[in-house]
Amino acid sequence: MIDDTLLEAEEKMERAIEHAKEEFAAVRTGRASSAMFNRITVDYYGAPTPIPQVASIAIPEPRMVIVKPFDTSQMKDIEDAIRNSNLGVNPSNEGTQLRLNLPPMTEERRREMIKIVRTKGEDAKIAIRNVRRKAKDEIGKFVKDGEVSEDEGRSGEKELDDLTGRFTGQVDELVGAKESELLEI
Repeated sequence: MIDDTLLEAEEKMERAIEHAKEEFAAVRTGRASSAMFNRITVDYYGAPTPIPQVASIAIPEPRMVIVKPFDTSQMKDIEDAIRNSNLGVNPSNEGTQLRLNLPPMTEERRREMIKIVRTKGEDAKIAIRNVRRKAKDEIGKFVKDGEVSEDEGRSGEKELDDLTGRFTGQVDELVGAKESELLEI
């Protein structure tokens, strides 16, 4: 019973880490990345669709992105979506493709992005702690109902705490890596 609870908690914590990685990938650094477009959606025949599903994204240079729609009738919608996003870039329409030149980030913008990364990291830690709390309550219920001994409950809670510490440490590492990436010039 406790093993099942711990296994379920570990799976949920891993999902929280994966979600944090996706969130961090969407944060713009000084370099171009196709992940920057994963959260930008376009109205594609009535359905909001992420840009990577309606266009190919190429990065010929570290600060340049070329977005080539699969369906050229979507060019204007993609251009508007990129322009209205929080990327802070103005796409240049070349007829069959959009060219985006990413300006170097100012020190102020870098600091803003670091704050955003830290907030997203704290959100991930909160999700992990919520999983821990639910699992701890479940273990406590097992002990209270007499399904497991108090010693087994304590050792299960210790394992849960170790698991939580490991995953919050991973979040800290991810935040640190993204911060150093943002501070690169």
